[in-house]
Amino acid sequence: MTRALRLYAGPAALEHLRREGLQPQHVGIVPGAAGGPKGLILGPLDRWLFGHWLPQGGHGVHLIGASIGAWRMAAACLHDAVAAFERLQRDYIAQDYELEPGQRRPSARQVSAAFARELQAFFGGRVHEVLHHPRWRVHIVTSRGRHVLAREGRWRTPLGYAAATLTNLAHRRGLSLWLERVVFSVPQGGAVAPLPFDARDLRTRQVALTPTNFMPALQASCSIPFVLQAVHDIPGAPPGAYWDGGITDYHLHLHWRPEHGLVLYPHFQRQVVPGWLDKGLRWRHRASAALAHTLLLAPDPDWVRRLPNGKLPDRTDFERYGRDLASRMRVWQTAVQQAQQLADEFIAWLQRPDPRLVEPL
Repeated sequence: MTRALRLYAGPAALEHLRREGLQPQHVGIVPGAAGGPKGLILGPLDRWLFGHWLPQGGHGVHLIGASIGAWRMAAACLHDAVAAFERLQRDYIAQDYELEPGQRRPSARQVSAAFARELQAFFGGRVHEVLHHPRWRVHIVTSRGRHVLAREGRWRTPLGYAAATLTNLAHRRGLSLWLERVVFSVPQGGAVAPLPFDARDLRTRQVALTPTNFMPALQASCSIPFVLQAVHDIPGAPPGAYWDGGITDYHLHLHWRPEHGLVLYPHFQRQVVPGWLDKGLRWRHRASAALAHTLLLAPDPDWVRRLPNGKLPDRTDFERYGRDLASRMRVWQTAVQQAQQLADEFIAWLQRPDPRLVEPL
């Protein structure tokens, strides 16, 4: 059988594994990357980590996510995390949009309206479980537009993202001219939980996550430009248009604060890409000192090639299968069923944590 799971560690994390192995209490941060349907492959790991293993530590853990990663991290805080992740998987795989006559794809308005209904069905009446989890501290990452991107518009949005793309190409810090990272964090002791990372890399604001702004913040974090509409004027946050948190922080390549403990990162690939606009800039895909305390879990590329279509589920499948919903659902369900091997191999490694099987990140 092809090996499914690869483990990669930064130098400080690798030294920790050699010295102490890995116990639940060693983990202080769990990131959840943007990436749409690719995140489905992490379902079995999520169910085991949050439903069984991490609760054994009895300590506080920061969960920070963007886009589908934010949905995953919020789902982890519901009372029955295993059932929540199972529902997330079912609902995401089954999503479908009725096309109007002459349409080839659903409009951003249609997708946003449907997604808002989905979030309400998923979290309605249960937001308090997320905000008051006894140990998990959730941080939802969004991207707030500035200047021409301060409001969404037919010409403003493409013009603003064209400018952001060019500025980001010159230097990632330049992205702050057009977009800023806004993190919605759960309250802790009357104030928001401190960010578990050094936020000086980009213009950043932190806002308290409340019952009033939870739904719009989570929707904004998942609002891919041109696919969904921006969310405007989130309560308790600076006014403006808010988009997918993956634009500023696609894979959360952040300067994690080591005092919080190890960063345990279930991911769908080895590379931790900083921002959405960096996807094609391969020189920014390399690991850095920011990930020194990170243990990253990712599928082996050879194993991925054995999945249906030789790849992870992704958004191109919506066009590949078109109105053939049953075929897309079958392919995605097969992929996530096979992903159980990722969780099984990590469980086996934890029983005998061999650092020789951990590769440099």
